[in-house]
Amino acid sequence: MIRPLAVASLCILLAACARPPPSQVETRGQQQVSLPPAPRPGEPSDIADMQEAQLRIAFGVPALVRKDGHNEMWRYDGATCKAFFFLYPAGSTLAVRHVETVPRGREIAADFGCLSALREHPATAPVS
Repeated sequence: MIRPLAVASLCILLAACARPPPSQVETRGQQQVSLPPAPRPGEPSDIADMQEAQLRIAFGVPALVRKDGHNEMWRYDGATCKAFFFLYPAGSTLAVRHVETVPRGREIAADFGCLSALREHPATAPVS
């Protein structure tokens, strides 16, 4: 009889420690707030499928390059925003398959104003 009681107590303890679903965040007053919706899919037409050499010409040297197997993420830092380019294998090179900015755009994940500002002042040396 001790064993079922211990299992029941353990279940109650675990249930009390459970976190809210990932789509919600708890605030100090234990109120649950929904996260904002994800941006609509879509890539800027002049950047989609851009090869890594073209990306370096347009935006300069990335502030950060993260490699994940054959894929890479390049980050560019501007005065008011950051851009993240996700490159995937395309033949013998890498090509942009997705881009996001922080802050993000209104219609898609990339803000055109941020991308334009980063192109106007291509980075010449990594910041970090």
